[in-house]
Amino acid sequence: MRKLFPDYFFITLKGMAMGAADVVPGVSGGTIAFISGIYQELIDTINKVDFSFFFSSWKKNGFKIAWQQINGSFLLALLSGIALSILSLSKVITHLLETRPILVWSFFFGLVIASIFFVGKQITKFNLAAWLTFIIGTALSYYITIAEPIASPDSYFYLFISGFIAIIAMILPGVSGAFILLLMGSYAVVIGTINQFREALIGFNLRLLGQAVLKLGTFAIGAILGLKLFSKVLHWMFDNQRNATLALLTGFMLGSLNKVWPWKKVLSTRIDSHGNEVPFMEKSILPQYFEGENHLMMAIVLMVFGFLTIFILEKATVKFAK
Repeated sequence: MRKLFPDYFFITLKGMAMGAADVVPGVSGGTIAFISGIYQELIDTINKVDFSFFFSSWKKNGFKIAWQQINGSFLLALLSGIALSILSLSKVITHLLETRPILVWSFFFGLVIASIFFVGKQITKFNLAAWLTFIIGTALSYYITIAEPIASPDSYFYLFISGFIAIIAMILPGVSGAFILLLMGSYAVVIGTINQFREALIGFNLRLLGQAVLKLGTFAIGAILGLKLFSKVLHWMFDNQRNATLALLTGFMLGSLNKVWPWKKVLSTRIDSHGNEVPFMEKSILPQYFEGENHLMMAIVLMVFGFLTIFILEKATVKFAK
């Protein structure tokens, strides 16, 4: 039986890591969930949650039993970590991406490389179905990294659709929900609204707070619906086609390496939510062709550090699982 400390404390920390990853275009919170050993439980828990909790289980069995049935404590600890991270770390991460992009992407590159090995080694048999899903996952994920983003629509319906699609990517290892938002043109709107929500809370600005809550609420409704529907698909895939599913996820991560490669050439720019000019379309290049300081040695060190981080997390997860 789990205890408040350290079990749920570490789940909250894992949620914080997922939230931090989800605000970075190119990094998936699903990858963090997988390498930290909670991915299967997360999918199973989401699949259990439905309206019967409020209208049937709670009324019939009482809140405590109904809460245990949906693994509510796990979900609360994880979601608290995700929310805390998005509200508190999003500004730090976006700042580091603006000031130290090569070093940040180097760490993530090493992390994803190790994740590919970590997920891939769990495939017990590489049959035809596994190879096909691996190739499909790799090709689809790579195509996403080179697709051209569109302009940012501000309508509530588009925010709803963005939430529905992005949350699917956020729980898939290797597919970045933040990058999907960028492709759909909603990234600047969502991140800007999160910053607006935080600033409105600090400044007690009820007008701005209401606007932010309405936008985030619309996005959240789409995300909840997408999460619930897609979790059923993933739950079925893991139960019936586990090797093919793991191969698909491994392919997703392999294809995403193009996005997290540290050295890029900017092809075009866009204006972010703060009015700053930031890269819009980029292509991966070798370090020697990078314009400016390529920080090669430090980048290699951080790649190794990111790679080793996965093995430390894996060992820690196994230790605390005993």
